[in-house]
Amino acid sequence: MSDGKTKEIESIEKCLEKLSLDDRKEVKRILYGKELRCLDIPASCLQIATKSNIDLAGYTFECPVEQLRQARIVRIGLVQFHIPLPTNAPVPEQRSALHGLAEKFIKMAADMKVNIICFQEAWTMPFAFCTRERQPWLEFAESAETGATTTFLQQLAIEHNMVIVSPILERDEDHGDTIWNTSVVIDNHGEVLGKHRKNHIPRVGDFNESTYYMEGNTGHPVFQTEFGKIAINICYGRHHPQNWMMFGINGAEIVFNPSATVGALSEPLWGIEARNAAIANSYYTCAINRVGTEVFPNEFTSGDTKSAHKDFGHFYGSSYVAGPDGSRTPGLSRVKDGLLVAELDLNLCRQIKDHWGFRMTQRLDLYASSLAKACCDDFKPQIIKK
Repeated sequence: MSDGKTKEIESIEKCLEKLSLDDRKEVKRILYGKELRCLDIPASCLQIATKSNIDLAGYTFECPVEQLRQARIVRIGLVQFHIPLPTNAPVPEQRSALHGLAEKFIKMAADMKVNIICFQEAWTMPFAFCTRERQPWLEFAESAETGATTTFLQQLAIEHNMVIVSPILERDEDHGDTIWNTSVVIDNHGEVLGKHRKNHIPRVGDFNESTYYMEGNTGHPVFQTEFGKIAINICYGRHHPQNWMMFGINGAEIVFNPSATVGALSEPLWGIEARNAAIANSYYTCAINRVGTEVFPNEFTSGDTKSAHKDFGHFYGSSYVAGPDGSRTPGLSRVKDGLLVAELDLNLCRQIKDHWGFRMTQRLDLYASSLAKACCDDFKPQIIKK
């Protein structure tokens, strides 16, 4: 919920519209790579988007036709939104409102023939980890396999023949009620295909997440769905190139990056990191960020010299998709709820591997040896001195 203190620009793309047509086309070529064709959007979806003030966009990543392999076309959906109720609303009401919002986006995505959809980080709650308060925020935690959110989404996955990636706050009841930051993968038959827990936990600014959960223990799983091999690099993991690399080594073709990050901290990095990962690892990346300013009942501080405050800052949305060839979609709005649909040809992943040879020249053996030495207590940096 916005506190109304700051006037935010809607998006970089809106600013570019002030340029002349020729200049705008050239600037977009430099910023985004090859121009992507826009998808046709059903009139029914446009009506819903207009009525609900949703930024709705669709693009297609094309690649050359091959002689031996058929095109492997998949449509993905990225969802960003504000929390619909104030943070002090009763927990059941907040969860119900968020479920209702998710269902609206899933139905709109289904009308746009989306095969795989992913929500923002911890989409089932306010991003309250700045507060360091346990209550009521840990009441939002739930089982990844049998919790209310997973059960709710399983029916929608079946109904719409859609894979759903659902980032939640997990409560592991089998292991002492331990809390994790987790993404659940529900396949298009309503089965829980698996889950991934966040590998890297921030300790910067108001991101006091280690008060609630620690680094994940699920490695770098890749989920084989009927629509392609997908992985989830949760939020802060995007700052770690090795994290992206391991999903690629394990065979990912699409890596989702559900996030919750604010403009004052990370916005200059946002358009770079997921796009760079797509290039370096020859797969598609999907950067997803929540929207708005969430105000909490009690003031908090984070030991960073800032005075006590009640909000995290502005979550700037700007969700986008990047291709292995370095091209990318424009970002969604910085201030509005949004659905970004992208049509991908997964054949492009191998075509780019063949073109650039990044895997062939990767030298994993060299780095495995160097990293093994760096992990030893007696490690000395390889510095040559006169």
